[in-house]
Amino acid sequence: MKISDILNELSLEVKTGRDSLPNNITGVYVSDLLSDVMANSGEGNVWITLQTHLNIVAVAGLKNLAGIIIVGNRPVQEDVLQKAEAEKVTILSTPLPAFETAGKLYQMLNK
Repeated sequence: MKISDILNELSLEVKTGRDSLPNNITGVYVSDLLSDVMANSGEGNVWITLQTHLNIVAVAGLKNLAGIIIVGNRPVQEDVLQKAEAEKVTILSTPLPAFETAGKLYQMLNK
């Protein structure tokens, strides 16, 4: 499955990384704890979080994640978006809560 395949189903808004929309998703990781994501997420995973600070870009780049989905329509500061663009990290936003986002992705990936 590609990032572009999940946009409509999850009501995603692309904040950064439009060029990465054709990238494949290898799985999903849900956590708000950066050290947990660094230790346990896998390359190509989509990361679901409510975190919006600058360090999410560093973690996503370090782990070579397919993208970050920020839940609950939380606002993302311009400096975070600029850093994500510079680092080629895809940031997506959804009005859905983390539980519903993860559930929908689980269903989509396991069809």
